[in-house]
Amino acid sequence: MAHPPIHLAVALDGAGWHPAAWREPDARPRELLSAGYWTDLVTEAEAGLLDLVTIEDGLQLQSDDPFRPDERTDRVRGRLDALLVAARVAPLTRHVGLVPTVVVTHTEPFHASKAVATLDHVSSGRAGVRVQVAARPDTAAHFGRRELPAVRDPRDLTDPSWQRQIGELFDEAADYVEVLRRLWDSWEDDAEIRDVATGRFVDRDKLHAIDFVGEHFSVRGPSITPRPPQGQPVVAALAHAEVPYRLVGRAADLGFVTPRDEADAADLVAQVAAQQRAAGRADERVHVFGDLVVLLDEREATARARRERLDLVAGEQFTSDATVFAGTPAQLADLLTAWHAAGLTGFRLRPATVPHDLQQVTRALVPELQRRGLFRTAYPAAGTTLRGLLGLPRPASRYALA
Repeated sequence: MAHPPIHLAVALDGAGWHPAAWREPDARPRELLSAGYWTDLVTEAEAGLLDLVTIEDGLQLQSDDPFRPDERTDRVRGRLDALLVAARVAPLTRHVGLVPTVVVTHTEPFHASKAVATLDHVSSGRAGVRVQVAARPDTAAHFGRRELPAVRDPRDLTDPSWQRQIGELFDEAADYVEVLRRLWDSWEDDAEIRDVATGRFVDRDKLHAIDFVGEHFSVRGPSITPRPPQGQPVVAALAHAEVPYRLVGRAADLGFVTPRDEADAADLVAQVAAQQRAAGRADERVHVFGDLVVLLDEREATARARRERLDLVAGEQFTSDATVFAGTPAQLADLLTAWHAAGLTGFRLRPATVPHDLQQVTRALVPELQRRGLFRTAYPAAGTTLRGLLGLPRPASRYALA
């Protein structure tokens, strides 16, 4: 290939990312909480040879307002646990990576570490985790362990006390990831002997206490789950500003960013790279994927008209933290090619509606990228982990090395 191949992911969320998606004729709103629904979406992604799917999650009901709950009844509300959905789908797929969202602000890293390690085992090495910070006071009220300030106006976000709070939450998230990684390393690869003749199941000397003590967590270890097949499942995070870019550079294998154009894409890649260097990770590979919401049709006018119709049903124009693209698969391929040349190694596409826009990605965009020599035409023949698909090395256990 003249250029490195593009990595491709889709972000799955309910009936799609447009708030009116559940009202489309081909939507399945009565099945949103069924295993079969999610299996169909992920197997469609795998049929398109995608690297991975992410599954959205949260610790509060969805809201159109990012800072507080709303009382709307014309939107999808309620969801399944993303990690459990991924575990249910894993045995029914063979290649595609499974990256559920885990909110790290109010959960314990020990619990998450064994859950993600379990997902890696049941998927034969295709697990990842997207760590997410929760800064809303209504979310904190579910747990009663801390109080978080309310944001009543976007101008509140520039207040020094709020900025300090956000910095602390993301520092906590970085510590959370460090605990995850240490727990995944706490069993050496050959710790399980399973020798019936001698009666030895495990070599206790190859299980290690991690003895992590930090500002936010104190975790003894070891894990109760043997080391995952990938050694360490892939850690991902969505980032929109300097503080979350620092989290990606310091702790993640994969960062999702939201560029507005080609120049912005290059700038975001540079910002993440600078945070890597500051964290002493300049020699490690960290993927940076661009996020886009996509509405795709054979004709650009059809895609734009569909967006206008969905907006009319929703009662307002749809906006997003990510660029909203409405056009043809070929036009999207042009945009991805340009942004890829700017330094992004891949893209996470958010289908505005499913199944329509998901199928446009797998059945129209993917063939277009294949014709350009920018995307695989088959998964590797041998069993490949998610780290393998992304070209990431399998790390050795730090405790075995010690």
